[in-house]
Amino acid sequence: MADVSNTIRLGEIAHARSGDKGNHANVGVIAYSQAGFDFLKTRLTVECVESYFASLEPKLVERFELPGICAINFLLHEILAGGASRSLRIDTQGKILAPAILEMEITAPENLAEMLPT
Repeated sequence: MADVSNTIRLGEIAHARSGDKGNHANVGVIAYSQAGFDFLKTRLTVECVESYFASLEPKLVERFELPGICAINFLLHEILAGGASRSLRIDTQGKILAPAILEMEITAPENLAEMLPT
């Protein structure tokens, strides 16, 4: 188990948006600062997002960096169990994925103060 005194919620250094693309979902994580983006580029990997959402069984997770807006976008393939018109899940459009990812515990960066919203 991780030492919680040395971790933070992802939501402390970033905000997020998410939504459906048919049976797939996009989850965009936007850092509050360049320092936060630089940190997330090394820590917010396909593997950690895939593991975090494992219970929803994404078939594939793709990662795209958007440096101009300090963001990382993840495309989670087939995570919506059929999509908005076919899924029996409560969140058929993937809107809850953004607040969910912001609850992810990550190792606290040494320069945390540089990453906080101003």
